Amino acid sequence: MTFALLGLILVLCYLGLAYAMQRSVMYPRPVAPGVSPAEGRDDIDVAWIGPDGGVEAWYLPPPGDRSVPAPVLIFTHGNGELIDYWLDGFDVPRSWGLGILLVEYPGYGRSGGSPSESSIAVAMRSAYDYLASRPDVDSARIIGYGRSLGAGAACALTADRDVAALILESAFTSVRDLARRHGLFGPLVRDPFENLAAVREFDGPVLVIHGQRDRMIPPSHGRELAAAAPGSELVLLDCDHNDCPRPWPFMREFLARNGLLGDGAESPR
Repeated sequence: MTFALLGLILVLCYLGLAYAMQRSVMYPRPVAPGVSPAEGRDDIDVAWIGPDGGVEAWYLPPPGDRSVPAPVLIFTHGNGELIDYWLDGFDVPRSWGLGILLVEYPGYGRSGGSPSESSIAVAMRSAYDYLASRPDVDSARIIGYGRSLGAGAACALTADRDVAALILESAFTSVRDLARRHGLFGPLVRDPFENLAAVREFDGPVLVIHGQRDRMIPPSHGRELAAAAPGSELVLLDCDHNDCPRPWPFMREFLARNGLLGDGAESPR
């Protein structure tokens, strides 16, 4: 066997393995706690969404009068997280009069199915439709907020639902752009999540938040995303990928400027 043939075989084996294994790397799926932290909480509405009702979502209403329809943040987390981790993380934006919908990914936590770009997009559409059907939600003020992988989920929602605004934290331009940095041939990426293209097509307000020391998704991705949306806002924080402080002051100002705060918003925090 010639060295050239051996090299070709090794390259093909590498590419085949990369294609077959990439979803296990992209979606590590932490083990869910045995008992749901939402169990027994009367301040949370647990919903099962998706075509077969197999994806878990939690609605956290704002405090106060629920007869007044509220704007809502649909939050989608990073690939190594669960909605369980974020249950008590949104008290500040809820005090602004915002509802929060935490959406799990298919195959994560207690949700059925398998994660992929297409299955996540279906779950996101179902999540939006669930919110839009609620009388206590202002369907004209549903805001997509995604962190890391969740930015891909939020951007996917803009393709066929009327999202009032986008907030992208620690986001990539596309998975293909990230994969090339690690030697994976772009066309082999099964779930590309083309966020840059989605932002270019989106005509609503966009807030991009990124850590200046992010070693997982370089801040150049955040800059590109912000540059792709006319009138977008870019906030660079002194942090890496997973240690950024919650961007509440910047987010509150962004939402207030665009008329997306709830009627019962408290003073700035």
